[in-house]
Amino acid sequence: MHTSAALILCLSVTGCAMAPPIEANMTSAKDQVMATERAFAKTMVDRDLAAFASYVATDTIFFSGPKPLHGKPAVVEFWAKYYAGPSAPFSWEPKEVEVLDAGDLAISSGPAYDPSGKQFGTFTSIWRREAPNTWRIIFDKGNPVCDCAAAQ
Repeated sequence: MHTSAALILCLSVTGCAMAPPIEANMTSAKDQVMATERAFAKTMVDRDLAAFASYVATDTIFFSGPKPLHGKPAVVEFWAKYYAGPSAPFSWEPKEVEVLDAGDLAISSGPAYDPSGKQFGTFTSIWRREAPNTWRIIFDKGNPVCDCAAAQ
């Protein structure tokens, strides 16, 4: 075996042995997205619209009103009314997070609550990693709670 071929083989084997397993990377990414979603929700509690805006991607689409809101300025303008009062009109928390194997897109979902703590809906957010450890929402949609058993 040539010296260069042996070196390449050695580096390849060593590199594979040193790379963290994909499952460990996904767990880390899931934890990052879960923490990001919680911090995003905290902006509502803190009444901090500027912090809210920092989690929204420039090219985002939110399904918040009568028609989809395209772009960060439209989303922030629409959501400003939810941040205007002294107390939060609703809250949310993530219950599920999944991340693509590539580690650049994720989905989070969970319940949304009214001020009394009663669940009135669910949310689903799609997150994109824009830089190491920086996740921003590219799609967001809420849905009312459905009593599906009663609907059957």
